[in-house]
Amino acid sequence: MEKVVTFGEIMLRLSPIGFNRFVQADTFDINYGGSEANVAVSLVNYGIPVEFITKLPDNEIGQSALNNLRQYGVGTKYIQKEGERLGIYFFEKGSSQRPSKVIYDRKNSAISKSKLVDFNWEEIFKNVTWFHFSGITPALSKEMAKITIEACKQAKKLGLTISCDLNYRSKLWSQNDAYNVMSKIIKYVDVCIANEEDIEKIFGIVAKNTNVSIGKIDYSSYESVAKKFHEKYGCNIIACTLRTSLSASDNKWASVLFDGDKFYHSKEYLIHIVDRVGGGDSFSAGLIYGFINNIPLDKTLEFATAASCLKHSIEGDCNLVTVEEVNSLVDGNKSGRVLR
Repeated sequence: MEKVVTFGEIMLRLSPIGFNRFVQADTFDINYGGSEANVAVSLVNYGIPVEFITKLPDNEIGQSALNNLRQYGVGTKYIQKEGERLGIYFFEKGSSQRPSKVIYDRKNSAISKSKLVDFNWEEIFKNVTWFHFSGITPALSKEMAKITIEACKQAKKLGLTISCDLNYRSKLWSQNDAYNVMSKIIKYVDVCIANEEDIEKIFGIVAKNTNVSIGKIDYSSYESVAKKFHEKYGCNIIACTLRTSLSASDNKWASVLFDGDKFYHSKEYLIHIVDRVGGGDSFSAGLIYGFINNIPLDKTLEFATAASCLKHSIEGDCNLVTVEEVNSLVDGNKSGRVLR
């Protein structure tokens, strides 16, 4: 059976109850999540075995994060217990015209203090066919950038398919730093995943007639973006999620994919948001599921888009849906009627 490795940081998420603001909160909901951990949980739900690679502090909080992964069936064999703390992020849920807000408290987290010698990639990649990470991982520290590059080199040497969700985070690094690192990493990547802004912010390739800040997305312009990116960096697949923000509560959601020859559009969904965190991660997992199962590209894109559409209806970072539920939405069952 195909096996996947994902590599990155899992964090403790603290959120005010419901739609309370930070300044109103006297208690917080606890969740655990992080881009690559979220992808791992989705894939396990789809029946694909996954090992998640990270470092956690050797204390009760680190153990709680480990327990969270294990409850979903994610492999934790290579997770190291070392370091002083688990990264934290505070998430305030937006509503209507008030946007959601994230405050990070992740400096000096266990994984960010990793060294190049800490990971035996040849051992980790035994009997593995797919390696996934995001642009968040190399942004955690200069050493983590080196580690990610080394992981990619070993994965490529061993014949793994490599996917990367660009996931640009301005609170972690500048656009210039991101370009300097990601331009070295991207040459190893087979499947590049992005949102409507990532390629522009990291690589400077601009989608015309688009202004995401006011909710204006020109889907056709992303064909040009994908072609330019493919010509310059050579990824076999470039896929982009396209979010049109009508408000914090309601978005339009679609995606596009370019395989170096043909351009694919998904259907568009109008979604009412319960929790938008992890939308891109659930899209990445849907793509990986489709590729591993040799599903045609157009249907893979529809599966990934529907999966990420459903994620917006689920509290927490992880997309707790089944293949059957995703395929039901792909087939047009979107009324939300009670299943009895």
